[in-house]
Amino acid sequence: MKTTFMQSKETVNRNWYVIDAKDIPLGRVASKAATILRGKHKVTYTPHVDCGDYVIIVNADKVALTGNKLEGKIYYDHSRYVGGLRERTAKEMRENYPVEMVERAVKGMLPHNRLGRAMYKKLFVYAGEDHKHAAQKPQVLEMGGNK
Repeated sequence: MKTTFMQSKETVNRNWYVIDAKDIPLGRVASKAATILRGKHKVTYTPHVDCGDYVIIVNADKVALTGNKLEGKIYYDHSRYVGGLRERTAKEMRENYPVEMVERAVKGMLPHNRLGRAMYKKLFVYAGEDHKHAAQKPQVLEMGGNK
């Protein structure tokens, strides 16, 4: 009788991928990155093991937002002091903090536990075209059209 293959953390083989986010909707970039970070694109996917790959996202400052999200979507942060609520629109985030905007989108699609935190550490986001991971020889992931 065959048994189901269960991968262990010692047998994980990790690759590096680059996603160019230019003119691609934020949700599409984030969901593709989260799938790769989790390892769900592999046939050896095991839910309780961090078997995902490394992801580099470039051109975070040129990511597209569909509909009325530039003015309507609001990012909230709180300092935990009275009156410490800070609100920023998606337009402000894309202009001033594009890396944080993409990182928040991807992090929200990962598991909310210690396994998800380990997966999140394999994500690298850059506002421009350049990244410092050329030595790892990352493969370019082709994303579909822009809508």
